[in-house]
This record gives sequence, structure tokens and C-alpha cells, in this order.
Amino acid sequence: MANLYKKDSPFQVYISFKKYLDVLEHIRYNDRLEYRVNYAESLIEKTKNFKELKEGFQDISLLEKNGDLIRLLLADLFPTGLTHNEIKAASIPLSNITFNYTERFKGILKDAGTDFEIELRNISDNEFYVFCCCLILQAYFKKDIKSTIPFYYDIPNKQGIMKHYKITVNSDFTEIFPTEDAKIPSDDILDMLLENLDDFKLWKKYFPSQSWILKGFTIISLVDCTSEVALSDLKSSMIEIDPEDLNPNENLTEIFKSYFDVAELNFGLMTFNKKEQKLDKLPIYESVLTNHILDFWINTFDEETRINTFNNLSHNSKPIVVSNVNKLDENVRQLPSFNILKDNNVNSFMVIPIMKDNDLLAIMEFTSPIAGSFNGLKLKKMEFFSDMILFSLSRFYFEKNYQIEAIIQREYTSIHDSVVWKFRNEAEKYFTASLGKKIYTLKQISFKNLTPLFGVSDIRSSSEKRFNLMLQDLNQQIEWLIDILTLTNSDSEKFTLALDVFENELNNEIKADTEQRFQRLLREEIHPFLQAKLEVRSSREVKTKIKDYFLQVLSQTDLFYNHRKKLDDSITLLNRKLADMLDENQIKAQQIFPHYYERFKSDGVEHNLYIGHNISPELHYTSKVVHKLRYWQLKTICKMELEFQSFKQDLPISLDIASLIFVYNEKIDIRFRMDEKRFDVDGAYNSYYEIIKKRLDKAHVKDSSERITAPGKITIVYFGMENQKEYLEYITKLQKKGILQHDIEFLKVEDLQGITGLLALRVSISQDDTVN
Repeated sequence: MANLYKKDSPFQVYISFKKYLDVLEHIRYNDRLEYRVNYAESLIEKTKNFKELKEGFQDISLLEKNGDLIRLLLADLFPTGLTHNEIKAASIPLSNITFNYTERFKGILKDAGTDFEIELRNISDNEFYVFCCCLILQAYFKKDIKSTIPFYYDIPNKQGIMKHYKITVNSDFTEIFPTEDAKIPSDDILDMLLENLDDFKLWKKYFPSQSWILKGFTIISLVDCTSEVALSDLKSSMIEIDPEDLNPNENLTEIFKSYFDVAELNFGLMTFNKKEQKLDKLPIYESVLTNHILDFWINTFDEETRINTFNNLSHNSKPIVVSNVNKLDENVRQLPSFNILKDNNVNSFMVIPIMKDNDLLAIMEFTSPIAGSFNGLKLKKMEFFSDMILFSLSRFYFEKNYQIEAIIQREYTSIHDSVVWKFRNEAEKYFTASLGKKIYTLKQISFKNLTPLFGVSDIRSSSEKRFNLMLQDLNQQIEWLIDILTLTNSDSEKFTLALDVFENELNNEIKADTEQRFQRLLREEIHPFLQAKLEVRSSREVKTKIKDYFLQVLSQTDLFYNHRKKLDDSITLLNRKLADMLDENQIKAQQIFPHYYERFKSDGVEHNLYIGHNISPELHYTSKVVHKLRYWQLKTICKMELEFQSFKQDLPISLDIASLIFVYNEKIDIRFRMDEKRFDVDGAYNSYYEIIKKRLDKAHVKDSSERITAPGKITIVYFGMENQKEYLEYITKLQKKGILQHDIEFLKVEDLQGITGLLALRVSISQDDTVN
């Protein structure tokens, strides 16, 4: 047998005691103590007929055959007085073949069972090969490298608990030398290899398989480091969420068995939901965790008892440790919670709150059917990984929140802060189901029985302005084109005639498709013609005019856009300033009572507020909240009007705005529309509110052609006298502040389709720029 390793290596391995026999020879001729000389001489004499012990052998059956002689030979290295204390054996270097055990080592292997085979832990074949090469560099090439990969044996005890032993190796009695086929790399190559420890193929190129001799034996000593290894395993096995791999670590309970040295152990963990004052299971670990006590807490206690329990835990976060359930006080044994322990064969347990900054994050439980499994000393061991548990839970909560936010953004887009809690609840259910690899359909998000507030600051006559500016742009473009075409040859005459027709149509009898037909003429005929003129010999004047013309053309439409751009820029600036002011004031409105708020920018700024108990169920809600927000809305729109007056003169195009508030007393429901990613009123009855809002935009005063809205004035539309009285009080307050003038108009709104009986108040905004 040329290779005693299961793994491939650069070595041919021979078991040999030559170097130890050389030590005995040295004692025989150099030691001054007669008894040591006689001892060494006696051993040498006993082994002289077994030349293979010195020359080396590969037949491992000889180890058993010469077991007594080897044990006698190595007696100095394995003192009888320490045989029941030390975990020690002789070994073929870096192999699982061991012999000459101490009595303690023999007992450990006996408890592991006859089927157990000792193996090195956590080292791959490639890592093993490179490590063997590093031993050659150390022993033969005298390279000062620290090839100290820690090696471990995992050996179960009699109770089945996996114990972990760190191996220390004495290699004094080994020697390494090359075969005739070995390569002897230069120092430069050795340095290069050390810079590429992960390149297994490169190492094998310079140290081919079985090209070196490893002769001798090693002495291995084992140290029980079960707690340290289990603690290390816990660092990578504690609760963590990997969105790419939602598989739990099935060994978690086994690791705790090793760490606490408890053969029959169950581990449970639930996170604490502070907002709902309840424990939450971790679906990803349901197959791993066993929550006897915690299940009882969440399924049996009534809500009041459960909340009191968690409050007590938060203020008194001491763990509960019961070594022997049967020795509990008689009064405790009468409680319902005692029955749950007996029903689940729990005879010893620990319940440990996990706290951070005086907040309860989670609760752990350890239970065992074996009395005496847990005590104060076991609890003390918790201190060594308490920080790790906090880190793991913090990471879990971070990852959970990240995933929930991702679900909200993906499924709902940006949501207003006042209602995000309901989306989070739904997203959390979705997330929890995904951890348990279950299908969960996201439910519709809706809020019922809300009071709506609607307001708009509309740009007056924006459509008319846009039409007139469009005419100016197109007429200017036609003038430019006719001017250019006049300078070109007679082949442009047909274009000039077509432009004359369009000019007459624009200014006299414009049709719905006039602009589109004009675009087609430009794109398909005139612009290609002008581009061709730039490519051929034309006068400098013509080329310059053509280039200047194209500088004014908007490439997306092929049309002049100068005047309309000024209007669009004016509208953009006006909308931004008014929307920013509305958003800024919304912060104060949310402090009155949290509510759903949305605003839209088009030709002006409109906003919706929806207020009700369902938006913030944990707060006290009364009708006074609506009154306060209605006053806030009126005051804010007045401020927006005053703000508009301050920057109106700076707009590229002169604009006016007219503001309107619609007061609606009936309750409505809103529902989040998944297709449009926004809230909308829910149901046919509630749509009546939306219909009124849309028809008020162009509504007139009854029996007149005058619009109910007017620049520089606030119009408040309502149904009954109760609302009139309410808003007159608000107007009076604002008049005293100098924000509104004393020119209130009482109006009736014309009958709209399906809508009658609407009334309106209209009042002018103060012209005093100093009003705050």
C-alpha cells in the first residue's frame, strides 16, 4: 500500500520509529544516569529483531501485531500516571489512523460506538494537499511559514452529544525527503507558490502526487473545546435571513446540545412585535424550533394577561431558570402553565428575554425532558453569545424591514406616511408567508368612513393661453419658412403655396387636425428639402437662415416651441412653488391628526385629504379634528394665493390662479388601485363625490355666465347652512389677521348634471404684501 491517506497527497507514507530509536541510542551512550541507560538498552534489544520498526513499513496490520512492543517502546511518551487524564495517541501523520491510545482516549472512542470512524473536520481535499506541501517547505526547505490550520475531531459521547476536540500534533519523530522523481523548486518558485495558496493545480505541478517520502509517526493530543467550537458554529448558524437561500440551519438544536452538554434539548425562539404586543414565530425555522412555553403564551393567555406579561418582561428582563420542574412550589404546580410543561414532558427549562436598549426584541426558550439539565451555570454560558444573538436579531430585523420596504415599493410604489402602516402589515404577511414557502395573495388596501377635503388652485384660462401661443409659434414658423423659401429657386414654389393655405387655415378656420397635417408636411417634405439645401451649393445667406431656423425647431415635434415653452416654464415654476408650500404646510396638518394626503400638479395644484379613525386607529378621533383641518386648509390656500402674488410678476408668461375648496359632509371609502398604484374612491356611491369635484371646475353662478371661481378670490362650495356657518367663522378669523378682505359673496351654483342645491361663499384675498 503506497498511500496511507484517504486523500491524495504529495507523500508516500511509511510508519517508522527510527527517529525515536535514535533518541534511545543517544541515551544509551550519553546519559549519565545508569537506570536510563539500562532502560534504553533494554528497549533497543527488544526491537532489534523487528527491522521494519526502524526501516519503515506500510502494512498497518503490523501495528496491531506488534502492539505490545510499540506500547512498551513508547512508554516514556505515554506515562501510565496520566493515562486516565490525557486524550492522547500515536498517529500516522495527518491521517485518521491512530494507535497506542491512553485509557481516556479509549473510553471516548468506546462511547462513540463501534461504527464510528474518526475523521478530520472541515478540510477539503485541495486544502489538505496544499497543507502537506507546506509541511515539505517547512521541514525540507526550512521555510519559516505558519501553516497552522486548526484540525478537529468530532466525536459523539455516550448520550449522543457531539463533542469537539482540537488536535495538537508533535512531529518530532517524522522526517521528510524527496524521491528520485521529486522536483526541487527554486526559492523564487517557492515564493510564488506561497503567494498562490488557493491554486491547487499549481502546487501539484511542482509537488506531484507521491513524489516525496514522509516517514515516522506523530503524537496527537486532544483538547475538549466543545463549547468554543459550538460557539463558533453559532456565529454562522444563528437566525439570519438570506433572500437568495431561505433554508434554515437544521443543526442549530444540535449545536446547542453540544454547547450546553444536554443530550435531549429543544430550542425555541420568537421575535417580539412591539406595536401589536405579541410574539411572532419565525416561519423559516418552524421545522427546527420547538416552542413549548412560548406557544402556550401566544395561544392560551388572554390579551390583557399577555400584554401584562410582556410589560413585566420589559421592565424586569431577568431570565427564568427551573432546574427541576417537579420541585416547584405547590402553588405553581396548580397553575395552567404547569400542565403545559407536564403535557410536553418538560422537566427542566430556561426562558430568556433578549433585550436591547431596554426594549424586548425576542424570547428564547430551552427545554429538556431530563431534570437538572439547566441551572445557573448553564445560564451563565449564555453570556458568551448574548452579543451574538443581539447581532443576529438586529440583522434579522434590518433584513426584514429591507425586504418589507422592497415589497411595498414593488407592489404599491411610494406610499404616504400616514397609511404606510397598513401596507407594512400586508407586506409583512406576504414576507412571512414567503419565509415559510407558502403562497400569499396580497389583499386590497382600503380605508372606510373617511371625511374628504378637496382644494384646488387652478390656473385660469391656461388652455386658451396655450392655444393662442400655439398659433403664435406656428405663424412665426410659417413666416420663417416663407422667408427662406423666397430666397431659394423656383422648385420651392409648391411649398410656399402649401404654407399660405396653412396660414389662412390657422388664422381663420382652424380644424382639429390642422397641426398634425402641418407637422406631416414639415417632416416629409419641407424639412428634407431644407436639409438637402445645406448639402448642395447654396448661398451663405440661405444656409445661415436654414441653420438658424432649425435651432428653433423642437426635434420631437418639428415645430417652433418658443412661446409655448415660456408658458410651460411659467406653469412649471408656479406649480413647483405652490406644491412646495402645500407640502411644507402639510407637516403641521399631520400634527393635528394623521391623515392621507395627496396632491397633483397639472395646470395648477389640487389636493385631497382623507381623515378618519381608520387612518390612525390608535389615536382619539372626534369631529373637532375635521374642523381644525378645514380651517388649516382654508388658511393654507390663502397663503398660497398670497405667495403667488409675490412671484407672479417674475413669470415668463403672465398667469392668474383661482382657488376653490369643496366641503363634503358624507363619509367615503378609499381603496388602493393596484393597476394605477394610487388610492381612489371605492364604490358607486362614493363616486358621486368625484363627479361633483370634476364638474365644479367650470361651474357658473346660477342664472349667469360668471364662473364661480375668480382670480384673487377663494371660493368655498358646500351643500347646507351648517357648513356656511362653520366657514364664516373661519373667514372671520382670517379677516382679523388681514388675510381676507371684507367682501363676502353668497352665491348659488348652477344646477349641474345630477347635482343640485350647491351653495358657495366667495371672498377676496388681501392685497397687502406684508400680511403673514
